[in-house]
Amino acid sequence: MRRFLFVSACVPLFLLGACATVKPEAGDAVAPAAADSAYGLFLAGSSALTEGRNSDAARFLELARTQGGDDPAVSERAFTAALMAGDIEKAALLAPDGPTASDQGKRMGRLVRAVQALAVNKGKVAKEVLGNDGVGFPHRGAVALLSPWVAASIGDLDGSVVRPTLRGDASVDYFGQIGQAHLFERARRYDEAETDFKAITASDNASEIAVTTYGGFLERRGRRAEAVTLYEAALKRNPSNPALKMARARAAAGKAAPAALTIKEGAAFALLAPAATLISAKQNQIGLAYLRLALRLDPQRDDGWVMLGDVLQQQGDVDGARAAYLRPKPSSNEFSAAQSKLAWSYQSAGDKVQALKLARVAAATGDLNGRLTLADLLAANETYPEAIEIWNGLIAEGKTADWQVYYARGRAYERTGRWKEAEADLSKALSMRPDEAELLNYLGYAWIDRGERLPEAMAMVEKAVAANPRSGAVIDSLGWAHYRLGDYPKAVGILEQAVELEAGDPEINNHLGDAYWMVGRKDEAVFQWKRVLTLRPDDKIKADAEKKLASGVGPAPKLAGH
Repeated sequence: MRRFLFVSACVPLFLLGACATVKPEAGDAVAPAAADSAYGLFLAGSSALTEGRNSDAARFLELARTQGGDDPAVSERAFTAALMAGDIEKAALLAPDGPTASDQGKRMGRLVRAVQALAVNKGKVAKEVLGNDGVGFPHRGAVALLSPWVAASIGDLDGSVVRPTLRGDASVDYFGQIGQAHLFERARRYDEAETDFKAITASDNASEIAVTTYGGFLERRGRRAEAVTLYEAALKRNPSNPALKMARARAAAGKAAPAALTIKEGAAFALLAPAATLISAKQNQIGLAYLRLALRLDPQRDDGWVMLGDVLQQQGDVDGARAAYLRPKPSSNEFSAAQSKLAWSYQSAGDKVQALKLARVAAATGDLNGRLTLADLLAANETYPEAIEIWNGLIAEGKTADWQVYYARGRAYERTGRWKEAEADLSKALSMRPDEAELLNYLGYAWIDRGERLPEAMAMVEKAVAANPRSGAVIDSLGWAHYRLGDYPKAVGILEQAVELEAGDPEINNHLGDAYWMVGRKDEAVFQWKRVLTLRPDDKIKADAEKKLASGVGPAPKLAGH
């Protein structure tokens, strides 16, 4: 059997917990060119996996596996890459097994094999794989939630309605009860189903999932008026929730009730629940694996695609994230949110034209978040008048009373020289959110810069710093406020702290250069201005730094009110 000459690169296998060193065994016949090629592919795949480029990793590692003689350690890495890339069929074939495979790899491999079996209607195989207690930690919660649906897939009605439990795991208890309610309904045990549905919606802050799940059941039972009442009560607590609004409109109009979950849809939901829990706990890598498995079972799960896009975006897999955001259907609750996230991904990449094009598609649905996204993107691209027009419309329609909307519109007014309107919006936002550090900083600094309400404004900026002492931008505002007031020595000390926290910010470095100049530290000032030009400043900051460097006379004193 051919093996790599050596594989000493140790790339963490976040799912498998293994780090393999592969060496040739005595008597191995290794073709140097092939081994070098396989080793290079292995390194490229491992690097791509670490960087979150899952599709690239899967491609490189599969080639490394086939060219390198199907070495178990390389196959295990290829399994992880296939799973992360969403090729569950391939991952199931590569599921680690045997004495050389890691325990972590075996456990995840068994879960993958079970899901793949269920996806191709082989429920008995899935039950056998899950039933030998070989999955274990950290997947016990997922197995507990999945097992009743596997039982349902082979016609075991009694087994399907056994409520999942796992000691100390509240999420299994909660989502297990939702699953049990669905399975009771599937077994036509409607009274028991309703008992579960009522239980999960009994609290004053019942989740969107709980409310829409129970409401759908009521609609299917022909009890639309009760469903409307349930949705309206939830909307009083969360009036902008699109899923609740859509459900309420559907039920009130007497449209067709949402269908009961199929077995695969239910099994996907069972995996989506622990995926969301893991992601909220910042365990994105196992959460990503569960999302991929859930979407293998139910590729029409639009909320799952949005979650997947978010995780991939965080991991730096921009192409993968965009592909996920493109999956939600235009008729779904998630379409506008997905288009908005897609738009921001292009904005972050510098493609402003495509970003605005997508944002306009989302806004055209009339969705609140879609319209807000378009306004935010217009403002980010300094198209302030159109952004202000959108915010004006939303406020006039009573669609939003969010402090962030007034803050955003106030900033846009300020940037366009409409200070009175800006001051009114910023003050209103602050009255709604009096301890918000960003607001305190923005309005306080604006007053200082204009020489107005100085004691109150300085106190606001100092309060913002106390609330967010690790923010270089906020500390910069305090330092620049002292500069504006003519206290240059104090400004220097504070601005040096700001640069330590945000070393790559061109504006903060520019401010520090000005402060150095005013206290006579001219060589250091010149160094700071030159550094500004290396940090990709905007046109205004770049022109300011270049002017000071060219003139040799430095900045003019800027006292508040002047």
